[in-house]
Amino acid sequence: MANWELKSCCKQDQVTFLVTCGVFTVVIFVLWRTVLLTPFKLITVFLHEASHAIACKLTCGHVEGIQVHSDEGGMTQTRGGVYWLILPAGYLGSSFWGMALILASTNLLTTRIAAGCFLVALVVVLFYAKNWTLRGLCIGFIIFIAIILLLQEKTTVRILRYIILFIGIGFLVIFFLFFCAE
Repeated sequence: MANWELKSCCKQDQVTFLVTCGVFTVVIFVLWRTVLLTPFKLITVFLHEASHAIACKLTCGHVEGIQVHSDEGGMTQTRGGVYWLILPAGYLGSSFWGMALILASTNLLTTRIAAGCFLVALVVVLFYAKNWTLRGLCIGFIIFIAIILLLQEKTTVRILRYIILFIGIGFLVIFFLFFCAE
């Protein structure tokens, strides 16, 4: 017979992680229609579009440009590649990146690696950006993550894991809300 009791289920850090995930999810839902989440919505659109671009490159296509608009829309201009793989890559990629950041936030080393990879990706996108909304978004997040990394390494402030976790949960929740809206 199955034991449905949770007496030996979770250790303190696992409970803290799950509660933090729940709190971040509620915060995102509560702040959904406010200007506070706009940068996170736009970065989610960016990752959606970047996932199209990655799929295009992986299927030997050429990326003409990526645009993210202030109205939370975006467009990836591609030439060539396998269209039926490029098209769903936006939503699949958004889910993947959210999951990857959430998993990375569980360990300090992987959190640092994730933050570093995120910074590199933002710098690369600066070269593909076709509009100032995306360029400004990239520059803003580069500065934000760099400051958090600097605080993490040079002071006693230890919030990098929570920032990466919030961004990862944000990608998943915002992806879900965008997907339901379409």
